Amino acid sequence: MAYDVIVIGSGPGGYVAAIRASQLGFKTAIVERENLGGICLNWGCIPTKALLKTAQVFEYTQHSKDYGITVSDAKVEFDAVIKRSRGVADKMSRGVQFLMKKNKIDVLMGNGKLKTKGQVEVTDKDGKATVYDAKHIILATGARARELPNLKIDGKNVIGYREAMVLPQQPKSMIVVGSGAIGVEFAYFYATLGTKVTIVEFLPRIVPVEDEDISKELEKIYKKKGIEIMTNASVEAVEATGNGVKAKVKTQTGEITLEADVVLSAVGIAANIENIGLEGLGIKTDKGRVLVDKYYQTNVPGVYAIGDMVPGQALAHVASKEGIVCVEAIAYNEKKYAHKPETIDYMNIPGCTYCAPEIASVGYTEKAAKEAGYEVKVGKFPFSASGKASAAGATEGFVKVIFDAKYGEWLGTHMIGANVTEIIAETVVARKLETTYQEVLDSIHPHPTMSESVKDAIEVAYGEAIHL
Repeated sequence: MAYDVIVIGSGPGGYVAAIRASQLGFKTAIVERENLGGICLNWGCIPTKALLKTAQVFEYTQHSKDYGITVSDAKVEFDAVIKRSRGVADKMSRGVQFLMKKNKIDVLMGNGKLKTKGQVEVTDKDGKATVYDAKHIILATGARARELPNLKIDGKNVIGYREAMVLPQQPKSMIVVGSGAIGVEFAYFYATLGTKVTIVEFLPRIVPVEDEDISKELEKIYKKKGIEIMTNASVEAVEATGNGVKAKVKTQTGEITLEADVVLSAVGIAANIENIGLEGLGIKTDKGRVLVDKYYQTNVPGVYAIGDMVPGQALAHVASKEGIVCVEAIAYNEKKYAHKPETIDYMNIPGCTYCAPEIASVGYTEKAAKEAGYEVKVGKFPFSASGKASAAGATEGFVKVIFDAKYGEWLGTHMIGANVTEIIAETVVARKLETTYQEVLDSIHPHPTMSESVKDAIEVAYGEAIHL
């Protein structure tokens, strides 16, 4: 069977690309080896947010007296927590199935592989291989948990994020290796439910891609929650014991041994570029990622790649937009779309971490802005001064804004606090529109809200603070 477009992988990059291709009049098929929706819907973004919501609800019960409510004997039913998370994921996956039918996209279940130029081989669970022709092939095979040589994931003593979502019972203690989004989210989830959690981070600070002020604030809050944090440290070896594991940890002052029920390896991801036929077609890669142009075509015409398998931020919303840009560029070249799509500005990508408090950021950090040669104006507004935050009992954290002192250009925003992932979009849109600080201050923000703290932070930056 022949198609205009075949997409290999049905994560948030792949299924979005397939839908847009169908909308633009292409006969489209999508290949998936496991579950529609990929890692994000089934083992990543969505089910982890369900787990984190449970932790948040449990945390509410622990502090219910602060709100004038007495809750007694609140208990965690760990199997029910996991069951709810899986139910949410299953529902979302079924939603993608519906979207495939609605958009008349053929779903080819099995392992997809480039056979020759213009051909995809799909091998089903029974080992039967079928070859499909396609004028355009979009690779969207995503990524998996990265493994360190001395920290191999065995699914029992050392686990990855997938195992962490479906453990049969709650561990009493856990060592989390790595403090990126995955590490700090699981650290919050398990610590809130009562697990003793230790975070081991190789770099000098946790959430190392964030602004330094964000890292300091999260570390302070996590330590207050009882989470132990070790920075400038690395797990050198893990040894199984009768009751769990012993981890040898190298620190700046020497080597120590930590004991725990389990070790969670959260040291990043590795792109799924093996066994998909790249070598046979001579598709170029670098540092484990597929090289593409600004419209996501590889060095082989007719073959494209998007999402976690290409350079750039490995985020679901990035993959989705890359898929749309890729397909619209194909459609423009074939006169099915009126204009060439605008390419992505990777300096204006919001990043969100859903621990509690949440973290959201976009653009330059203060340090990066200065290193880029900007003279900056920085404003910081604490949620402790926010009426809405006080009413909600969510006064931890702050909003930090960074502006170019010369032209008033909005260089970056960094937030830590309750629901800040819902607020960051204001900065993204404003930066896209090349808005200055004055235009934001002239835009009336609703009161009382957490979002008005962005305006308050800008007032601080320009010496016009009203509420601080």
